[in-house]
Amino acid sequence: MTKRDDFLASLYSLEGKTAIVTGGTGVLGSAMARGLARAGAKVAILGRRAQLAEQIVAEMTAEGDVAMPLVADVMERDQLDKAREQILKEWGRIDILINAAGGNSPEGTVKVDGSFFDLTQAGIQGVIDLNLMGTILPSQVFGEVMANQKLGYIVNISSLSVPRALTRPIAYSAAKAGIENFTRWLAIEMVQKYGEGLHVNALAPGFFLADQNRPFMVNPDGTFTPRGHAIINHTASGRFGEPDELVGAVVWLCSPSASFVNGIVVAVDGGFGAFSGV
Repeated sequence: MTKRDDFLASLYSLEGKTAIVTGGTGVLGSAMARGLARAGAKVAILGRRAQLAEQIVAEMTAEGDVAMPLVADVMERDQLDKAREQILKEWGRIDILINAAGGNSPEGTVKVDGSFFDLTQAGIQGVIDLNLMGTILPSQVFGEVMANQKLGYIVNISSLSVPRALTRPIAYSAAKAGIENFTRWLAIEMVQKYGEGLHVNALAPGFFLADQNRPFMVNPDGTFTPRGHAIINHTASGRFGEPDELVGAVVWLCSPSASFVNGIVVAVDGGFGAFSGV
């Protein structure tokens, strides 16, 4: 290795680290998991769908990565506790937690021809719980290991709907706003009580096509829906993001190069948050 290679490795290498990615079976979660593995980490893919988690792990191990499936629901504390026991038994430590589990639901979203006043309490609560409590609970379960180690990195997933209101996704936006507040709160809690080796930050992805939002953005023939057009027109880059474009930011936030970074939200959005549309 050259001196330059050594320098870059000292900043961004995750060799010897172990990571858990909740929602690791999703489009964005699996991309981040693969990126962490390529940076040298052992990665546990945590999700509710055992077969899909095993498939992703098989693909990663075939490429030379070290990975394991963890089947758990982020809303079930006992399942998370069992997952913690499993990863500690296999790998002995937990260094990185990516809270990528979450998502939206029609029950928590105002319909195109509907009203906010039509939404049910259960519909709103379900989306808020999945995103907000689905971030808090894993942070408790896996973050406790990091606190005991006095070393660890937690990355939560926020949304561009926090600083700039989007029409329709009321519950999702409220939950993501809660996640940003929780990120800042937990960053201070962890570093002040357990040491400067603890880091809690967040990513705010722009618009990436995934299974949940694709029908709202793209028609069956591949053309954009009116909402898809509106998003592209307000994204300075003029396109949707690619899942791998989150990897650089997530590796940075989990690496030695982020040793003095705590409590921030990094937007990866193609300029959506900066562009007025004019």
